[in-house]
Amino acid sequence: MCNLRFLFSTNGFLMSLLFTPATLRGLELRNRSVIAPMCQYSAKDGFANDWHLVHLGRFAMGGFGLVILEATAVTAEGRISYGDLGIWKDDHIPTLTRIVDFLHSQGAAAGIQLAHAGRKASTPIPWRNGFDETEAEKEAVGFQSWTPVSPTDEIHAEGKEFTKPAALDAAGIRNVIDAFVAGALRANEAGFDLVEIHAAHGYLLNQFLSPLANKRTDEYGGSRENRMRLVLEVTEAVRAVWPADKPILVRLSVSDNDPAGWQVEDSVALAKELKALGVDAIDCSTGGFDTGSIKSAPGYQVPFSSAVRHGADIPTIAVGLLGDPVSDEGVLQNGDADFIALARAAMDDPNWALHAQYALGETGYELWPNQAVRVRERDRWLGLRGFAAKAS
Repeated sequence: MCNLRFLFSTNGFLMSLLFTPATLRGLELRNRSVIAPMCQYSAKDGFANDWHLVHLGRFAMGGFGLVILEATAVTAEGRISYGDLGIWKDDHIPTLTRIVDFLHSQGAAAGIQLAHAGRKASTPIPWRNGFDETEAEKEAVGFQSWTPVSPTDEIHAEGKEFTKPAALDAAGIRNVIDAFVAGALRANEAGFDLVEIHAAHGYLLNQFLSPLANKRTDEYGGSRENRMRLVLEVTEAVRAVWPADKPILVRLSVSDNDPAGWQVEDSVALAKELKALGVDAIDCSTGGFDTGSIKSAPGYQVPFSSAVRHGADIPTIAVGLLGDPVSDEGVLQNGDADFIALARAAMDDPNWALHAQYALGETGYELWPNQAVRVRERDRWLGLRGFAAKAS
């Protein structure tokens, strides 16, 4: 059991670090619980729809401080699948604004992950049996397939559902940078509070970082400095157009989990450079290449967050099979991260943040939506949660 230190809020309720407000630039978050980006594979031509609104809105209603939308492609060919969200055209803005407005109405901050899948693009929807769409289905679901782009023309993995990519030339690289900038401008127009640049999980920016994928011999390949170039250029360009009072996050695979790949010390060096460019926090994940190997377990990626936080002196988000409130509070108490991000656990319990409050000793109902007044009534009648002490 963690030795927890609790703080007292001004209203007299016990307050853990997890439920202490946090500030990134001009953005104040009501607590340090974060919804990590979760691909839903449910968009058509990149457009958000009712599924995305309800899927994301329930987390804001459930008390999370920050809700980050799934990997949202800055180009059509940058989608992981044809069902991914997009932000490559102005027409995408209104449906995204609808989601942002609802998240804000429930007290949560709204973030969006700007992404390009690189050579891991144009893959099947996960719950289908490969590309098994019938001709009748294709139009209804918005089916598309295309040739991905990558640092080189090397396929991500043979014998799986990947397509051999085309290598990016200098003009293609410039187009990628411009697409991230255009995506950031649209995200700001849609009202998002922050953007997260996706440089993890074996997708395009991670492909440039990792020697497992980057075999280039020009200024974007070879040395670590060269392999970091595109990520830094994208970040610098996005920071230049993103409002100064709004934060930028970068998601990194802190390690490829392969001795021949990107290592923790590389991420620390990169995080220092990103901080100098105006990045406000690093979202710390791992892996993304087929040769990487690590055993998944509760909190297994927390040490990577700790290494970046202390090595680069920058706030971090811990993610990866988290969801036990006491253990997650311990991550913050121990200084291993500044924020806790959930995905699977939140899908299982969209009210996780509300429930975690009580697990950590808080007894108030302020985080609940007004419309949940019946929950408070039930608790009073049954002597539960905030009324347990009174009932006894």
